[in-house]
Amino acid sequence: MNNFHSRFSERLSSYLKLRCGLGFESEDEVFHLKAFDKYMQQRGYTGMLTQELALDFTSDNPNTSTNYRVRRYQVVRHFSDYLATFDPHTPRLDPKALRRSKARRQAHIYTDQELENVLGEARRISPSHPIRGVTLHAMVGLAASTGLRISEVVRLDKSDVDLNTGRLIVRQTKFNKDRYVPLHETTLNVLRNYAALRETIYRDHCTVAFFINMSRQRFCINTVEQAFCKLLRRVGLRGLKGRGPCFHDLRHRFAVTRLVTWYKAGMEVQALLPALATYMGHVHYSDTAYYLKATAELLGLAANLYHQSLRQKDVSS
Repeated sequence: MNNFHSRFSERLSSYLKLRCGLGFESEDEVFHLKAFDKYMQQRGYTGMLTQELALDFTSDNPNTSTNYRVRRYQVVRHFSDYLATFDPHTPRLDPKALRRSKARRQAHIYTDQELENVLGEARRISPSHPIRGVTLHAMVGLAASTGLRISEVVRLDKSDVDLNTGRLIVRQTKFNKDRYVPLHETTLNVLRNYAALRETIYRDHCTVAFFINMSRQRFCINTVEQAFCKLLRRVGLRGLKGRGPCFHDLRHRFAVTRLVTWYKAGMEVQALLPALATYMGHVHYSDTAYYLKATAELLGLAANLYHQSLRQKDVSS
């Protein structure tokens, strides 16, 4: 929390220490405030924290989404309120200067070929430091095969990953619950290979995190998201500007793929939805419906199953 260098460095550090002490620790907040500090330092800014400065920082990258910019602005605004307790001349930032978009982004369901391309590109992302590619490949593969949230992937500790039995413990998830997640043998082998290489490359590391970066620390969520977007651009799934597929879409793919598998096996999908919800860490299985995008394959399978049931009724009658 002391890695700040702008004119607000001391206040930024004390603000985060206060937030942490009050139980509001947030990697996302730290990430945005570090970016704000770097932005001011690069500009050589020595003035007050004004509305104009906050908005300029928020819109510095036009490729980000509206809701991302809103989140960034609100983080700076809350810091500004803290700053005003020490300097009453600090202008009050308008809480309604930016509004969140209520429209839900259309999820992208990665095809098998697209996922294969992304995983292959992940291994090649850093020829000079192969461990980076192996790590990113393992993180993406784990999310794709289990439907884990990105926050759940980066928060895994070594003690949460049983490489012998192939079972994960996902602790304190979005709804403050723990859950067990079994792994497919292919995914387990990838994690075993990563763990072996991690211990070889980072012999002197002491972090408890399962996935660690080249600084021998736990990954920040935003760092993984940015690295993943870079992969998508390299394989042609995202352009240089604007929005597109993202890491969270791997969770959508997992849910849809599971339903397709069940439909093809002729299983009672409706009865199995609670099991899928539990696996994905939802409190109510109705929450899982958000991830079940109606792909052409899924609709076709559902339609076939429906028509089969009608034919069976006709025969029995």
